[in-house]
Amino acid sequence: MWRTACVTCTIGCCKTLEEEKTMAMASMIPLCSSADLVQGGRAVPFDIVYAGQTCRAFAIRYQGQVHAYLNRCTHVAMEMDYQPDRFFDDTGRWLLCATHGATYQPDTGACSGGPCRGGLVKIDLSEQDGVVHWHTAYNLKPLEF
Repeated sequence: MWRTACVTCTIGCCKTLEEEKTMAMASMIPLCSSADLVQGGRAVPFDIVYAGQTCRAFAIRYQGQVHAYLNRCTHVAMEMDYQPDRFFDDTGRWLLCATHGATYQPDTGACSGGPCRGGLVKIDLSEQDGVVHWHTAYNLKPLEF
């Protein structure tokens, strides 16, 4: 059976392609139904462990694509929603921090105005078969109960 190199040994003896695929799938965490994310509508909140701390995150739909970010303004590390799960401004064009008015681009999380210091922490999402999944990373882990 053909094997790929792992990060430990680099000689190709550790994982089969099927094992690699299984590991990749394991890093996809089901979040919600695709129908739960409506263009410019309410976000779907979820809890994650970011850099060792339990944090809130949120998923949105913008221009037909799903996006997710840590619910933490870059100006002051506090949650951004002005009402539960509400992040879009009245135009549906910007994500808005309710406390100090920082605005962010919904598709990239980049700061677009106000007192923000850099962009939002993006969380990779995928959408398939009517389900939205979020993807773990070295600094983003599921909350363990």
